[in-house]
Amino acid sequence: MYKVYVLESQKNGRYYIGYTGDMEARLAEHNRGKVKSTQYLRPLKVVYTECFQTGLEALRRERYLKSLKSRIPIQQLISTGAISSAG
Repeated sequence: MYKVYVLESQKNGRYYIGYTGDMEARLAEHNRGKVKSTQYLRPLKVVYTECFQTGLEALRRERYLKSLKSRIPIQQLISTGAISSAG
């Protein structure tokens, strides 16, 4: 099982999107500063996850979410679990 996740920085409210096969271990890596792109965002908390059967499915979803390039659809996803076509 793979998860696409959205982390929120408790420091400045920024989001980070990723995917993993081990959510607990990956979150620990983020919060220990082992992930270069989130070192300055620590501490981080998980605010959203989606589950997928394969890594390829998770990777495709992660790429799609990252392509949105806006906080608005990500905030909508977190609050409702869906992204509207208007967002």
